[in-house]
Amino acid sequence: MPGGSNDRAVTLDDVERAARQLGERVHRTPLLTSRTLAESVGVPVLFKAELLQKTGSFKPRGVFTRLDVLSAEERRNGVISISAGNHAQALAYASAREGIDCLVVMWAAASPFKVAAARGYGAQVDLEASGPDEAFIRLAELCEQTGRTLVHPFDDPHVIAGQGTVGLEILEGAPEADVVVVPVGGGGLVAGVAAAVKGRRPDARVVAVEPEGSAVLHDSLAAGRPVRVEHGRSLADGLVCPIVGEHCFAVASVLVDESVTVTEDELRAGFRFLYERAKLAAEPAGAATTAALLAGKLDLGGAGAVALVVSGGNVSPEIASGILNFDEGRHPS
Repeated sequence: MPGGSNDRAVTLDDVERAARQLGERVHRTPLLTSRTLAESVGVPVLFKAELLQKTGSFKPRGVFTRLDVLSAEERRNGVISISAGNHAQALAYASAREGIDCLVVMWAAASPFKVAAARGYGAQVDLEASGPDEAFIRLAELCEQTGRTLVHPFDDPHVIAGQGTVGLEILEGAPEADVVVVPVGGGGLVAGVAAAVKGRRPDARVVAVEPEGSAVLHDSLAAGRPVRVEHGRSLADGLVCPIVGEHCFAVASVLVDESVTVTEDELRAGFRFLYERAKLAAEPAGAATTAALLAGKLDLGGAGAVALVVSGGNVSPEIASGILNFDEGRHPS
């Protein structure tokens, strides 16, 4: 997988190469069990705790993998990207470690918690866009103006390969896991995990989970091509994306076995379960896989074990308390 863009699909070889290159720059996050969920669904349940990853999400895996193939000139010119928050923090952190100047495009309604974190890691943050759709336009403008190299948050073969190391670790730590459930925003994580899991264990099932209000991969798979979801909304802001990546779709359309969606109330229930029972302070996006399991959206017939990717934990105290205090039909107290 040479530097720059690449039209071919990401493979297990690419993911294994990324794992070797990452070395100890990222954590090998734990697989945590849940007896409560296991008794409820009838199969062992494992949480892949990427909320304990550096910067609080899986994102550094793909970022470091992409930065590794920058040329000397690209490193001097700096990098740029777009993010709801987690990719921004990961790119800021990794760029600072690698001595590369970093600019990230966010938007006016982005979580102040995540904006502050990205700046704290050393990134410049552009907040001129009013929302995600406008932010992609702003990104294109700044790429042209600054000459920086784009480190795409999801639609880059190197990024996808780096994210796929999550899947390798799941199978290495729990070879009995034959259902792997992954939250989806732009599709980089699920594409990478699918490449890894299907490459190592073709009989395993990979299930994608999205919010009903931003089901871009779900709709794209139904259409047989990448489609846009305009003005997507969800409390799982890390999963709100107007497009699925073309590289991501090329992998997911072949290797993802099933795509399901969850409601906002189901996301809240998943968040509460992780916080109250599993003692995991996940963000709503990270709770999507648990939400799908609790809501009965997953077919676990004949499964040996199910692994739920808890993708991140960057949630503000205000959002967390609002979800925990939420009652259906009423505003939070």
